[in-house]
Amino acid sequence: MANQEEMIWEVSDVNRNIREIIEGTFLPFWLRGEVGSLTLHRAGHAYFTLKDKSSQLRAVAFNAVRKCQELGVVNGTTIEAFGNLTVYEPRGEYQFSVRQLRIAGQGSLQQRFEETKRKLAAEGLFDPSRKRPIPALPRRIGVITSPDGAAIRDFLQIIRRRFPNVNVRIYPCAVQGEKAAQQVAEGVEFFNRTAGADVLVITRGGGSMEDLWPFNEEFLARAVASSKIPVISAIGHEIDFSICDFAADLRAPTPSAAAELVIGKQEELKAQLERYGKDLRYLLQDRLHELRTRLEHAAGSFVFHEPGHMLEMRTQQIDELETRMQNSAENFILRRRNELDRMTGILQTLNPQRQLERGYAILQDPENNDTVITTRELPPGKRLTARVADGTFAVTVE
Repeated sequence: MANQEEMIWEVSDVNRNIREIIEGTFLPFWLRGEVGSLTLHRAGHAYFTLKDKSSQLRAVAFNAVRKCQELGVVNGTTIEAFGNLTVYEPRGEYQFSVRQLRIAGQGSLQQRFEETKRKLAAEGLFDPSRKRPIPALPRRIGVITSPDGAAIRDFLQIIRRRFPNVNVRIYPCAVQGEKAAQQVAEGVEFFNRTAGADVLVITRGGGSMEDLWPFNEEFLARAVASSKIPVISAIGHEIDFSICDFAADLRAPTPSAAAELVIGKQEELKAQLERYGKDLRYLLQDRLHELRTRLEHAAGSFVFHEPGHMLEMRTQQIDELETRMQNSAENFILRRRNELDRMTGILQTLNPQRQLERGYAILQDPENNDTVITTRELPPGKRLTARVADGTFAVTVE
């Protein structure tokens, strides 16, 4: 029989107290571990265990399914999670409640990524104005990738289906590991030195940030930016971005997308040429119709039907002009001759000898003394007047 003074706990009371102790004792912290027993619930939550060589701990990440998919988190992935310890009271289990997560090692790598990106951007290495256009139909395509990877298989499959007779040249290199960045840069230098391609494609499949890190190296970005041949970067999946992507002239989200960008479908090009041909024929036909109409209009003109009549009409016009010119000249000469005769008469009237003779005759006639002797009309508004006054004879023009 139980002692009445003994306190009997309910299971829920124990779990609640443990929860308060644990959650009140441990502040949020970063935890590293390998993912196991991963379950992505349709509600959007991720349930998994985090383990190391000797222990494991249950974990839950609410609303983190999309984040896990973006990072490529699967069983066996080592991650770093930020959160706090909690107790799931219904089962009496403590677990790690994740607030943030990242692939292990991405903390320092991400920092290096951002620093390199800011440095090269400040130098103008990513400036859109320095991007070169990608040829619409390159004759030779240079691909820098691993010859054994899935990326080159996907790339070639698209190329063969779209334009099977295009020339593809592959520069084999590592796309992961310590030597990868140097070998990729050497591939860029090789194609530029030999002028072996019209466009370059640097590609590889997806992976963790560590796997893709060679494409974030500064010297590779500078090699890509200084390439005289346009460069397409197709590194990883659509959610992956690398420094090489920013330095390239064009980024493709996947190797298959790179193949689609670098060359169009043969059928599409043929259809486009046919459209251009139809447009050209239409323009030529329209121009031909316009010229034919002008020719027909000109051919129906009176000039072409009766050229002799036109010549006779012009000859008659010339004769009429000649007659008018002759009449005008004769009238001009006649007017000038009449004017000359009139002026001659005036000069004769003003002849001093005649004036003296007439004046002398008047002086001999005493009845005309001190009177106006004679007048004669001169040019408009002028008169010739002779007077005898006090025995003096004078001739004036008024």
